[in-house]
Amino acid sequence: MASLLERLKSGGVGAHQVARPPAAVEVTSEGVVGAALHVGGAPSYAYQPLPVGAVKPGTAEQNLAEPVKVAEAIRAVLDAVEPAKHSVTVVVPDLAARVFMLDFDSLPAKSSEALAVLRFRLRKMVPFDVEKAQISHQVLEETRQGIKLLVAVMPGEILAEYEQAVRAAGYEPGAVVPAGLAVLAAVEETGAVLVANLTPLSLTTVVANGDDLLLYRTVELPANVARDEVQRDLAVAAAYYEDSVGKPPARLLYAGNGGAARFREWAGEPDMELVDAAVQPELGAATTMATASVAAVQGVLAGVN
Repeated sequence: MASLLERLKSGGVGAHQVARPPAAVEVTSEGVVGAALHVGGAPSYAYQPLPVGAVKPGTAEQNLAEPVKVAEAIRAVLDAVEPAKHSVTVVVPDLAARVFMLDFDSLPAKSSEALAVLRFRLRKMVPFDVEKAQISHQVLEETRQGIKLLVAVMPGEILAEYEQAVRAAGYEPGAVVPAGLAVLAAVEETGAVLVANLTPLSLTTVVANGDDLLLYRTVELPANVARDEVQRDLAVAAAYYEDSVGKPPARLLYAGNGGAARFREWAGEPDMELVDAAVQPELGAATTMATASVAAVQGVLAGVN
């Protein structure tokens, strides 16, 4: 599944380079996870919790309510994993970006012209100014009948918040990737998969089949979300999987904090096995990881040479 993320043009939403760095940091509403690859050794990981409300992901308003605290947490985890370079991939919450699968009859070969077509199409699809947004895309499928694109778009001012926090921590942001796409690259299966990532603020469900992304759906959750709301969204994703693949999903890969065991409390008793998308590391933890998931940072480091 790594090729799906590997082919994302420019490496992410706000990337400044094509090759992804051998270090990554994920910013969530609960805390910051850092990871780094080291020559001849296993990846190292670190986690730093954040105060409640320090990160409020979205596309309409300021995300980092306490940017100093966020920068300090980023510095703490990256210093702990000791990356070889100062450039890092930044994983942002799914609520901070929008991801679409779009079909076109054709797309201009020239990058600037293709971007203009995308901005025109997105203008009525997102609740923010696409002229100031950062957009990345990759071709999922191209046939004589048309072209299918994976498109990630993020408000420019929101992207700048996360990038500035990384710089304030003493590091340089490379690619910037929404969490759901990052998680997909951690999935080693090559067939059809159903993936879920639950946070205190959102639920993202993804259906992918090989290199093809069939569903990418992020739902913002209310403050006192009920279990039946989560279960209803899971049922929608499972039904989409069955319609697209031709059979119901046998497994659901969970990528959020707490692991599949905790997610089972929210999922109830679905007609499928719940398993972890990424196993928590037994080695290489530079700090206490608590219940923090490493799926997203594992994913963005999976394709790094």
